[in-house]
Amino acid sequence: MATVLVLSTVIGYFLGTIPIGILARRALAGVDPREAGSRNIGFTNVLRVAGKTAGAITLIGDIGKGALAILCARWLVGPSVGDWELAVGAAAVLGHMFPVFLGFRGGKGVATALGVWLAVEPAIGGSMLAVWLVSAVIWRMSSLAALIAVGTLPLWVWLFRPQASLGVFAAAIIILITFAHRDNLGRIRAGTEPKFGAGTPVNGAASRATDQRV
Repeated sequence: MATVLVLSTVIGYFLGTIPIGILARRALAGVDPREAGSRNIGFTNVLRVAGKTAGAITLIGDIGKGALAILCARWLVGPSVGDWELAVGAAAVLGHMFPVFLGFRGGKGVATALGVWLAVEPAIGGSMLAVWLVSAVIWRMSSLAALIAVGTLPLWVWLFRPQASLGVFAAAIIILITFAHRDNLGRIRAGTEPKFGAGTPVNGAASRATDQRV
């Protein structure tokens, strides 16, 4: 059993490393997200440099691989997977953020974390998604919407599935994603964080200043 549990976690990590943004760009013959904008493979940058279709594919794919990691763990281990599925979900998020095949430079984990939550507890994941959408419409900033959505996780855990292990997992996700958005937080405070629809420089220091990996 221990071997299968470890295997499911390894599978979760490697599912997380799948570069959906790069694959979407190749399928659509668009701009390589690693060579334009903020030079990352997350939804926001793909949307900006490769277009709406590639952005939508990236978002859905990144969510999907998080959910798939949980479903694979349940298929491999069965009902006894229990709280171990949270370790698998964490591995998928880490795989997205630190993919071994891309020099450990991936996205910021929000979409993949959302997919994990949708599979672990749909009510929590659905609430997180709703908050992200509403926040994105109001403030038109991907990073702010992501931080607000992730920050509400403890509330949804308490309302829908008050379980200590889920609370710990929620706290870990909040810490990881907030740390990944530390530069965005500085720009939000300074009022310089770009919004949806704003142009993005394609190289140099200006590109790094607009890093909004999701």
